[in-house]
Amino acid sequence: MENPALARAPDFIWPVRVYYEDTDAAGVVFYANYLKFMERARTEWLRALGFEQTALMSEHNIVFVVRSIALEFLRPALFNDALEVTVELTDARGSVLEIAQSVQRAQSKLVSGDVRVACVNTQTFKPVRIPTSILDKLAMRQA
Repeated sequence: MENPALARAPDFIWPVRVYYEDTDAAGVVFYANYLKFMERARTEWLRALGFEQTALMSEHNIVFVVRSIALEFLRPALFNDALEVTVELTDARGSVLEIAQSVQRAQSKLVSGDVRVACVNTQTFKPVRIPTSILDKLAMRQA
């Protein structure tokens, strides 16, 4: 169990409301929808840092793609819940960002995830180094 005294504040929090379309017949969020919530939070985190996905593609010829993800489902989210999806950068090196994410309702963690995102060239989809301008901005946020 996580020690609240040792917990670090997340880098970014994105609010999400659970809609009927997000749930199964029992009114519980369908497990795959947590991936969508987390993807949206990562996109909004980058936007808050000043990096639009379209600009990264057109100016740097890069996109970020999920290389791996591990989720732990702790408690269910339900129809009409107000959730918070967190983003915390844990490492940035070479072509990889490692990100810890969670989905929470109030102070209760529902889902936790570790996401590894790769920076790839838009033409070849081969890994490329993350541009220095992005790494510098991420380093500033970590300090």
